[in-house]
Amino acid sequence: MLWIMRFSGFFSAAMVWIVLSPSLQSSQPAEAIRSSHLDFYLRLSTTQIPPPSPDRFSFRKAPQYRNADACTFNVDSTLGEIGVCDPSLVHVAITLDVEYLRGSIAAVHSILQHSMCPQTIFFHFLVSEPGLESLVRSTFPQLNFKVYYFDPQRVRSLISTSVRQALEQPLNYARNYLAELLEPCVRRVIYLDSDLIVVDDVSKLWYTSLGTKTIGAPEYCHANFNKYFTAAFWSDRRFSDTFSRRNPCYFNTGVMVMDLVKWRRFGYTKQIERWMEIQKMNRIYELGSLPPFLLVFAGHVAPIEHRWNQHGLGGDNVRGSCRDLHPGPVSLLHWSGSGKPWLRLDSKRPCPLDSLWAPYDLFGNSS
Repeated sequence: MLWIMRFSGFFSAAMVWIVLSPSLQSSQPAEAIRSSHLDFYLRLSTTQIPPPSPDRFSFRKAPQYRNADACTFNVDSTLGEIGVCDPSLVHVAITLDVEYLRGSIAAVHSILQHSMCPQTIFFHFLVSEPGLESLVRSTFPQLNFKVYYFDPQRVRSLISTSVRQALEQPLNYARNYLAELLEPCVRRVIYLDSDLIVVDDVSKLWYTSLGTKTIGAPEYCHANFNKYFTAAFWSDRRFSDTFSRRNPCYFNTGVMVMDLVKWRRFGYTKQIERWMEIQKMNRIYELGSLPPFLLVFAGHVAPIEHRWNQHGLGGDNVRGSCRDLHPGPVSLLHWSGSGKPWLRLDSKRPCPLDSLWAPYDLFGNSS
């Protein structure tokens, strides 16, 4: 895949599919490749710019995708729309944050474009501010969705400082409360971050078997697990013994399949909150919402193919950097890290792989 790095960021649609050909084998994430525009990206990731208000966004209307005649679903005769409790639905949860709104819209667009039955996908949007529902409706007039308000005060007192201010935003923690926010009839949900695109049928991810586990995610067992926690954590057996009878592996919480029935039964939200309380007193990790998930679930995760989270494309958390695709087939590309493709594209200094995100961008008025 290294030949990709020699081209500019403006591939044709045909070239995109060549890049995404599932002809290679999976492996652990590639190391970061330092960008020649390091100073620019460093300024971009550290400059504090107030996020724009929702009414300043303008998105083009997405095409209506109906990709298979055989798709069937039930429509509520009273509402004229599909009901959230319909057992045929594929449930997807995504946050809508003004700062990442452009990414969320692109993620939804990519899911619809590649789904065999987009009519059967139900989106659950988590928000902390008003005014976004009408924007989504105008962009996706036929979309099945519901907006859920997440109160930032629920977690504000639990959040600790992190290596990046973006990781401290309360909405990052809304995934911890999906079992409470979503209707009890929703038994399973796919949680997706806002900085990714799906280039495969998301129903394949939906039907992944979790076995007896509560969550499923791509795992990386060759990653240095120790680095996700501080020396204070590993030196105190009250904390480090958490993993003594487990075989913990790193997993990225930006792509997860979650069994909400088991989550509710075992009270995992309270367990995560308890670790956040310990963090406030003892500083056992430096990252944001990831470590509490590792503490609760690492070693108890249903493994999913790496193709479903080609993560790290946004570079690392300290400086801007470009990365290549991990070797292996690709179903989802994830710009986790400090660099976001829409910012780099607008700056006219994109990383080569940002061109794979660009076709799903609906930002701006129609020409």
